[in-house]
Amino acid sequence: MDSFGTAAKKAVWRDARAVALLMAAMLTTMANATISPALPGLQRLFAEDPYAEILTRLLVPAPSLSVALSAPIAGLAADRFGRRRLLLLGVTMFVIAGSAGLFLPDLPTIFISRLVLGLAVGLIMTAQTALIGDYFSGVERSALTGLQISARNFGGLLFITLAGCVALISPRMPFAIYALAILLLPLMWRVIVDASPPSPGQSIGAAARTEGKSWRLFFSGLVLLQALTNLLFFIVPTQLPFFFDSYGHGGGVTTGAALGTLMLAGGVFALLYPRLYRASGYAGVFILGYTAMGVGFALLIVGAVGPLSFAGAASIGAGYAIVSPTFVALLLNLAPARRRGLAGGILTASVFIGQFCSPLLSTPAISAFGYEGLFGGTALILATMALAAVVCAALTRLRSGLRPAASS
Repeated sequence: MDSFGTAAKKAVWRDARAVALLMAAMLTTMANATISPALPGLQRLFAEDPYAEILTRLLVPAPSLSVALSAPIAGLAADRFGRRRLLLLGVTMFVIAGSAGLFLPDLPTIFISRLVLGLAVGLIMTAQTALIGDYFSGVERSALTGLQISARNFGGLLFITLAGCVALISPRMPFAIYALAILLLPLMWRVIVDASPPSPGQSIGAAARTEGKSWRLFFSGLVLLQALTNLLFFIVPTQLPFFFDSYGHGGGVTTGAALGTLMLAGGVFALLYPRLYRASGYAGVFILGYTAMGVGFALLIVGAVGPLSFAGAASIGAGYAIVSPTFVALLLNLAPARRRGLAGGILTASVFIGQFCSPLLSTPAISAFGYEGLFGGTALILATMALAAVVCAALTRLRSGLRPAASS
């Protein structure tokens, strides 16, 4: 138990448990996009399959659907059986299912392995979120929630670049990158332990106090906002290639550079999250983040293909990286310890539901209003969300200012 008490006295990134959880965060980014550079090669490799065109395109979003369906169940398992088992099982499944494409004989079996990979990601993300709440609090927790978004961005940039290089050797080679996760198991086995549960009396008392504050109502709003935020953000990776193509810049270089700019900006600004939170609070972080995302989508309209479009991608990535840690931080503050697994699983599912629904809603919008209409409407929605955060901040300050007067 003394390690739990001394951990807060040093920088969070120097804690071995934090390092292990950050490495787990990088895995969740690997899951979907790592094989993207290999998709054309895989379609040619399995050209005899009559469904090769659709199956190769489904290999990327398949884990998202699996995560969305399994994460709440994984959360219940985390609360019942412990976070350590869930995390170790998830990473082991990640290695096996992720690298299975190296040797599986056809696209249908590779697709099934991608669904299993999504289940592994659900286990990892759910356990990771709960463990952050179990191990850290206060400043350390805020710092770690920002660092994990940064790790996802930098990890995504690294793994996609690596996949693009090895895909030149063979379209199957990017699947080998998933096997690198096996290197993390010894560290996780050594440093990840389940925190001691509170005594029965403490647990019941804490649960009663938290549930008395209607945490479920606030949590439901948080889940919906997380899903909407991800739905809007994923317009960029799903529609930006086609937007550039409509202006005659359909090459992968332009899209790759724009998405690389987005991830790089996100990685940098996620590192600033603790400072931004301390300076402005949760409402201020939402105001800054949603404003940056809205400005980014507006720049895409103005800039089309050019420097302003890259500035827009960077602004969207920065804004998303600023708001994303806040959802995890608020979740861990709201949910009682005995419900962190389930709450983390539901929040994880909301991320991937938003991601999965994004192209289903944005594609018809493009058909009806064009890319300018989609990006303009998205900017307007984000401006409204930022304004709502301003109103919430003003009401909170007003209430806090009235309390002393009421008590006197």
